[in-house]
Amino acid sequence: MTAAGKDLIGRSMRGVLENYRKGKISLEEAEELILGYLCIGEEAKFDLDRTKRRGVPEIILAEGKAEDDVVEIARGVYQRIGALIVSRVTPRLAQKLKKLGKCRYEERARIVVLKGADTPKRYGSIGIISAGTSDIPVAEEARIVAEEIGCEVVKSYDVGVAGIHRLFPALKEMRERKVDIIIVVAGMEGSLPSIVAGLVDIPVIGAPTSQGYGYGGGGKAALMSMLQSCSSGLVVVNIDNGVGAGMAAALISKACHTASQRRDRQR
Repeated sequence: MTAAGKDLIGRSMRGVLENYRKGKISLEEAEELILGYLCIGEEAKFDLDRTKRRGVPEIILAEGKAEDDVVEIARGVYQRIGALIVSRVTPRLAQKLKKLGKCRYEERARIVVLKGADTPKRYGSIGIISAGTSDIPVAEEARIVAEEIGCEVVKSYDVGVAGIHRLFPALKEMRERKVDIIIVVAGMEGSLPSIVAGLVDIPVIGAPTSQGYGYGGGGKAALMSMLQSCSSGLVVVNIDNGVGAGMAAALISKACHTASQRRDRQR
C-alpha cells in the first residue's frame, strides 16, 4: 500500500474517495479502505479498522494455522499498515517472519512484533504480577501487548502465595508509581489474584495459567478459584490468555489517562 493509503487507514470514506479521485491511491487500495478489511487469499480477512474502532490492534494468532498462511497474512498486513503483532509463534516461524521487515521476537512470550520506527503514544501505566516463574510466559504476553498499545508496565514476577511476603514490596512499588490496574497471572490453585484484589483500590485482572498438577490441572482449578473469588474488583480472562489480559488492562489504563487529561484541560 502507498504512503497515502497507509495514512488513510481509519479515516472517513469521503477522504478515501477524494484521494482516489486525485490519484493518490489505487482502486484496490480504495476498495480495501472502504470495506475496512483486507482480503488475503482465501485464508483471511484482516480488520484494518480495529485500532480506530477499539483502540487496540488486530493480532494474528499463529497457533492452529499453517506457517505459510501466517507468513502470507503477515506479509499482506505489514505491507499495508507497517505494523503487526503475531502471537503464539514458534522459533521456526519467527525466523520466517523476520524476513518480512523490522522484527522483534520475544521467545518467552512467543510473540513477534513487526513495525517501523514509530513508538506508540503513552497512555498511563499498568502493573503485572506473576505468582510463579512458570507463569511468566503468559505475563510477558500481556506485557508486550500492553506496551505496544501504549502503556508503561511495572512488573514483578514470582511473588506467589508460597512466600507471600514477596508480594508486598511489589505492591508498594505499584502504588508509588500509580498504576491504573494490575494483572495477576497465576496457575496451580490460582489464589494470588484474590489476595491482591483484597489489598488494592484499583481493578485487578486475574489471568489463570495452565500450570498445575493432576486433578484440576491445565488451569481449571486456577480459573474456578478466580471466578469464585470473594474479593471485589477482580475480573478474569480465560486460561493462558495473556493477550486478552494485556488488551483489557491497556484499554482501562488508556481510559483513565484520557479522563485525567480531560479534567486537567477543564481546570
